[in-house]
Amino acid sequence: MSTIVVIGGGLAGGTVVTSLREGGFEGDIVLFAAEPHAPYERPPLSKDYLMGKKPIEKAYVHDEGWYAAHDVDLRTDTEVVAIDRDAKVVRTTDGAEQPYDQLVIATGAVPRHLALADGSGAHTAYLRTIEDSDRIREFFGEGRRIVVIGAGWIGLEVAAAAREAGSEVTVFESAELPLLRVLGPTVAQVFADLHCDHGVDLRLGATVTAEDLRGADLVVVGVGVAPKATLAEQAGLDVDNGILVDARLRTSDPSIFAIGDVANHDHPVLGRRIRVEHWDTAIEQAKVAAANLLGGDQDYERQPYFSLISTTWGWSTGATARPTTTSRSRVTWPGASSGPSGCVMGSLWRRCRPTTGTPATRSKRPSASRADRSTRPGFHGSRVEILARAPLPSANSAAAGPTVGAGRTALRVRSVQT
Repeated sequence: MSTIVVIGGGLAGGTVVTSLREGGFEGDIVLFAAEPHAPYERPPLSKDYLMGKKPIEKAYVHDEGWYAAHDVDLRTDTEVVAIDRDAKVVRTTDGAEQPYDQLVIATGAVPRHLALADGSGAHTAYLRTIEDSDRIREFFGEGRRIVVIGAGWIGLEVAAAAREAGSEVTVFESAELPLLRVLGPTVAQVFADLHCDHGVDLRLGATVTAEDLRGADLVVVGVGVAPKATLAEQAGLDVDNGILVDARLRTSDPSIFAIGDVANHDHPVLGRRIRVEHWDTAIEQAKVAAANLLGGDQDYERQPYFSLISTTWGWSTGATARPTTTSRSRVTWPGASSGPSGCVMGSLWRRCRPTTGTPATRSKRPSASRADRSTRPGFHGSRVEILARAPLPSANSAAAGPTVGAGRTALRVRSVQT
């Protein structure tokens, strides 16, 4: 009976073993997780878990009992340090060897480090693991000063969590607006205004110096990630901005697959290679890889998208963006007309009814999951349409409806039920 070994304890690794068992695979499955946890997804680490609103158990793909019940040999706190392709074995830090017939590499990515922060003498953190999230949250509180370098999703969500905990927060970003490359200037301005309105000291177009970090209780660096491909490279697999895989997610060794953040995929629809750091890609590539491990011949054709879900300050972006086949920089947002900077914009979602008053006095409704938002009858929310950069009419104007961010990018809020 054959053995499939999976390296990686993230969402991709947890999903591929699930799909193998659901697909009828009866052989041995061994899953190596370098962290001391069962496989889990990472988005909650900068959202509800970081804020202390949800337990970490909500992030797990399955509880640990599932793996034993489905005859998956889960080896947590065990890092694979070498792949011997000739002998078809993997070696762990303790020198143990595990044979495989087929291998899946789902090692994910690692945060890019910033020498200035690491050498500043301040407490410095990077967010990738449960322990990272726990450590960052320990520094939050009244009278604490948190410095965030990088105004991407991670940086902005950490800033929001820190402010909600009463911390003083400064965010440094080299671009003119946060999330500018992803969202374009109109929507990026919304996020800039949102954070400033909640007391974040947002410094844009800035170059950080050691003096800027002086006196910080914690410096959080969020300047992107790099694919964790060293293991594959040392094994002689083809590597270039991740592990190179074909349309079926096979590496240069046909018995080895790579999926998730670490995989640089030869996309058959886009006609070029693309590496996507997104939870949906981790799930969907895992399903296709499992089908091919079971003897299938499926191309991974799903076009990548970015479901811009951010619970910052109670607002969630509910649109999606997909690259076109003709341009790397253009994205499309279903359900809307063309907007500035080569983008088309859908809508933002706010997780409560539009109200007046300060953020502290607004009445929040219970949040809904991504699935709930689209399928559960009677979910109350507010759709926020991006209109234009213009002075806003009064919040009581019947023509415009309630608005947010007067004098900045105009938003029109409509109460809806979905």
